[in-house]
Amino acid sequence: MKTLKITLIALMMITMSSVNAQSGVVKSEYKAHAKGWLVDINKAYDISKKTGKPIMANFTGTDWCGWCIKLKREVFDTPAFKSWAAKNVVLIELDFPRRFQLPENIKQQNHNLAKAFKVTGYPTIWVFNLGKDEKGQFTIDALGKTGYVKGTDAFTSGIDAMIEKGKK
Repeated sequence: MKTLKITLIALMMITMSSVNAQSGVVKSEYKAHAKGWLVDINKAYDISKKTGKPIMANFTGTDWCGWCIKLKREVFDTPAFKSWAAKNVVLIELDFPRRFQLPENIKQQNHNLAKAFKVTGYPTIWVFNLGKDEKGQFTIDALGKTGYVKGTDAFTSGIDAMIEKGKK
């Protein structure tokens, strides 16, 4: 009986430590949750400057936000969106997960951008042009924001309107 208690206690401790370890796992090769999306604002800036395309940032909670998951499934994962995005924007995923930890530099970057854009809920999608001042600090030319929009056509037409308005 005593052996069974010790075995159960040891099993519970191992289980609890593995659960705690999983909740605190830092993904070493951190990538966006969808192909074609970036996670580093510096890379997005470089591509934006080369292509002349604005950046579309998705402030999301990929592992807990129901509306974020729905937007990804209904819009971002569709072939029509992927084709539209390749022609029109540079995509960046700014994630705020609860079940895993981001690398510290990405976590800090996402926090700073959420603060700069005054993000208060998820999903929040911002479209903007990014520049740099003489000190090398980023400057933001915000073109517009949105949240969950049902359907690829409705979503992309709203983003197209933001981009067009920004050209004027």
